[in-house]
Formats: sequence, structure tokens, C-alpha cells
Amino acid sequence: MSDSHASSEDIPISTVDSPSVVLELIYQLKIKDVMNSAVISARSTDTIRRIKSVMRENYISGLPISDERELLGIVSIEDIIKALEGGYIDEQAEGYMTKNVIVLQDDMPLSFAISYLNKYRYGRFPVLNKNKELVGIITSKDVVKSLLVEMNREVMRLEKMHNKEEFARDKSSEMEFTTVRYDFELAGRASTEIKKALKKRDIDPKIIRRVAIASYELEINQVVHSLGGTISCTIQPDKVSIVAADNGPGIKDISLVLQEGWSTADEWIRSLGFGAGMGLPNTKRVSDEFYIESTFGVGTKVRSVVYIDSPKNTEGA
Repeated sequence: MSDSHASSEDIPISTVDSPSVVLELIYQLKIKDVMNSAVISARSTDTIRRIKSVMRENYISGLPISDERELLGIVSIEDIIKALEGGYIDEQAEGYMTKNVIVLQDDMPLSFAISYLNKYRYGRFPVLNKNKELVGIITSKDVVKSLLVEMNREVMRLEKMHNKEEFARDKSSEMEFTTVRYDFELAGRASTEIKKALKKRDIDPKIIRRVAIASYELEINQVVHSLGGTISCTIQPDKVSIVAADNGPGIKDISLVLQEGWSTADEWIRSLGFGAGMGLPNTKRVSDEFYIESTFGVGTKVRSVVYIDSPKNTEGA
């Protein structure tokens, strides 16, 4: 998809610096909860003129081209303008549509859609399921509308709570979650539950944000790169510890994976928006203590510790 395609306004939401209630929602909601499943599409044999009419009638800025739910490409307003100027408006879309399309997967956390919309500035993204079938379209309006609805529900839920469970700050608690390779539907569950536990303890939002980044990055790292494992969290009066232990395949060179941008992700993983090579570097950045050990062919264990009274809490980490 070229940079000339129709762009959208930045969504005024950050996947890192937003209020904790917003962060919780964007990692808890899946793209399939927000996307528009009533996909309006065209075939590759349709003329660009017909596609222009469909876009005008439905007030949309881009139209996916598909065949039996298989996404073949996309035609944008910019493509329509080029066709008018080039005199090929009555040609079939197949020869002029954009075939290198950036897509999202329906069971990804909503945070990925927000990152894509802000990074690429496109008006819409096609959404595929695990079988690579076209199942939806997501726009910035879809995201904002869904978040407003969910935030309203959260406010109503909080207003109805009379006996909120209190946790004493001088007590410790432990949590453990299981991850499964390529199971994006459950990805983000551990970090969401950990954030909830910290909020109940009335922990400083800056600490919660740092722990959320570490736990989420380690969780996604396991889903994408490992054969599955566990995410454990220990909350103590003075610190929060996250331990990620997986069942392989292990890391050959630890120094490489700690370099920003270095990744072993294959083309399919990268096409889903993962594999940027920032997971472990981001975890290390927000941690007061960071430890990693790995045996190639066996597995990897990562430990991240965030102190309650850490100087990093005043640095906007």
C-alpha cells in the first residue's frame, strides 16, 4: 500500500501513555470487537468507474478487492483520481489496484489497530481471520466509537460498585498465566489482569504503566516467538516482579535480541504487525532489574522487576 493512499487523522490515543482505564480497554478489546463486519467490496474484474460509484454511494475512501473472501488488493480515492487523469477509468481494477496491502488480524488486540492507524495514516485497514479470509474493515471512527461505548460501560460499572475489594499494600500476591504459540486471541490477557490487580492496590499510574509495558511485551514475545509458556507476576510492598518462562526454542545469541530492531520473525509474523524487534529492549528499558537466560533448544526465562519507589517513576519511563 503506497503512501499516497487516503490518510486519516491521528487517533488521540497512545498505546503507552494513555490513562490506565484506556490502556486496559485497548489491550483487552480485540479488533473483531470493533471492526465493521459488513464488508463492502468489489471484484478484480469490476471497472474502476463502477468502484468509484460504489465508494461514492457508501461514503467510503477505499474499497477492498476480493474473490470468495480472499483479499486481492484495494482501490483508494487516490487510485480513482489517477485513473481519471490517466484515462483508464473504464479498465478493470485488477491491473491498477494496490496489491501490497497492509492488513490486521481479527484476534489482535485493539492496540495494534491504533498503532497502524497512527503510523500509516490510512483511512481504513482490511481485517483477515486466521484463515486469511477478509472478515472486516476497521477505521479510526470505529475505534473511537467503540472506546467511547466501552468507557461509558466502565463508568457505569464503577458507579454501581459498593463493596470494592481492597488490597493492603503490605501484603504480597502472586498471579500466573499460560501463553500458547500464535494464540493472538488471548494475547494481552496477562497484562490486563496484572494492571487490574495493581489498580486495586492504588499503585501509582506511572508504575502501572511500566509494569504493563513489561508484561505485555513479554507476553506477546512468547506468543510470537516461543512454543508457549507462562507469565508470572509477584506483587510485593516494594516491587513488582514479572517472570516469563517459555518452552523453547531458546535464543542462540542473547546480545542480538537485546538490540533494538533485531528480530527472527518470519514474513508472516511481520505481515501481522509483529516482529519489530522491540519487545525485549522495551522490557529492559522500563525495568529496574532485568535478567535473561536462555538455552538454545530448551527455552528462555526473563525476569523484570519494577520498584515502587524507583527513580524511573519520575522520568516518564
